[in-house]
Amino acid sequence: MVGRNQRTAGLEDTMGRPGLVNRALSAMVDWAENLNRKYARYGDRPVLDIKDFPWTADIEREWPLVRAELDRLLVRKEDLPGFHEIISEVRSISADQGWKTFLFTGFGATSDEAAHLCPETWRVSNNIPGLKTALFSILEPGKHLQPHRGAYNGVLRLHLGLLVPDAGTDELGIRVGNEVCQWREGKAVIFDDCFEHEAWNRTDQVRVVLMIDFVKPLRFPASAVNWLILHLAPFTPYIREAAKAQKQWERKFLQPGPTDATRT
Repeated sequence: MVGRNQRTAGLEDTMGRPGLVNRALSAMVDWAENLNRKYARYGDRPVLDIKDFPWTADIEREWPLVRAELDRLLVRKEDLPGFHEIISEVRSISADQGWKTFLFTGFGATSDEAAHLCPETWRVSNNIPGLKTALFSILEPGKHLQPHRGAYNGVLRLHLGLLVPDAGTDELGIRVGNEVCQWREGKAVIFDDCFEHEAWNRTDQVRVVLMIDFVKPLRFPASAVNWLILHLAPFTPYIREAAKAQKQWERKFLQPGPTDATRT
C-alpha cells in the first residue's frame, strides 16, 4: 500500500487545503493502526505462525505450478520492470534494476494480461482470503533492500519461495523487527510489513518469491474500520499512478516484435 509520506499525495492538490487534509487523513490512518494493533486476531507480531492460516498448505502444495510459470517468464527477465518503475514510491529503497517485479493485482488494479500469461499463479493467488496484492518479487544477486516499513498495518504479507539459492541467512534472508527469516522453495512466510524490515541477496543467483498482501484478520471494531480504509485505497493517486505505469509497461512487453518467436 502507499508509503507514509505519499498516502495523501494528490489529494492535497484537489482539496485545496493541503495542510488540513494531510493532517486529517494521517490522523485517521494512525487511529486505525492503533485499533489494528489492539484487535489483531493473532497478535501484533512481526512474523506470524502459518499454522494460524490453514490455507497456506494449499498454496505450498501448488507451488510447482507457479514456479513453472515463473520459469517461462524469466526467459525475458531483462524485459521485466524495476519495482520503482511501477511503484515510484519505492525509489527510496531501490531505484535500479536490482529489484524487479511482475504485477498481477494491487488494491483493485488488476492486470488481465499478467493473469493470462500466468493463469495458474493467478488462480492460486485468488485462493488466498482477502487478497489485495499479488506479484513476483525478483531480487537480483548483490541486492540489499535497506530497512523500511509499510504505510498501513491493515494487511499482512506472504512470501512464497519460488526460486531460492541455497545459502545461509548471512547471505540471503529477510529481517522483520528482530526476527530473521530464510526463504525456502515451496514454503510460505507471513509477516507484518509495518514492522521495520530489510531483505538481502548476497549470493550470485536470483531470488524470486510470490509476494501477496492480504487483509489482516481483525476483531470488531477494527475490522470495520480496516474494511473502509482498504476500500478507499483504489481511489488514491498512488494506486492510480501504479496502474497507469503497469499498463504502459504491459503495452511495451506484449508488443509484437521480430524476436517474438524466440520468446515463446
